[in-house]
Amino acid sequence: MSQEITLARPYARAAFGIARDGGDFAGWSQALAFSARVAADPQVAPLLGHPSLTDADAVTLLAPAAATAEQRSFLALLASNGRLAQLPEIAGLYEDLRAEAERIVRATVTSAAELPEAEMAGIRAALERRFGTTVEVETAIDAALIGGAVISAGDVVIDGSLRGKLGRLQTALNQ
Repeated sequence: MSQEITLARPYARAAFGIARDGGDFAGWSQALAFSARVAADPQVAPLLGHPSLTDADAVTLLAPAAATAEQRSFLALLASNGRLAQLPEIAGLYEDLRAEAERIVRATVTSAAELPEAEMAGIRAALERRFGTTVEVETAIDAALIGGAVISAGDVVIDGSLRGKLGRLQTALNQ
């Protein structure tokens, strides 16, 4: 996985630079997300490395209908360099670069059960105060947490789960 990220990083940076220069972050996000979904499809993925698939056919297969000439050229570059399989990683890294440029923090709140919207709004507001920027929150459910929640945003992890508290208590008792 880390090798895939390493291979994808220069392409994500290139796509981000083109999007930044053209002032079209959203358009590139949509195009890359579409291409990444198609490339990751189990029926399409084996075709991407097939020798009979030309670069032009690959671009036609992966480009959204509304793709710009720059986006099609980008896909053609990926095809000629044999990097179409890295499209999901490229799209993910591009979104990270876009979020950083737009000063948006992406956070994931994992809880034992679904949290009410009012509680999620409170968590979002607290995270925005802490980071001083806009926060986009995704939710996930993990019954193994028993209760509470684990919040991860970039390099920051806040473990307020019962499982985490019990683990810390066990560690303290064993010392």
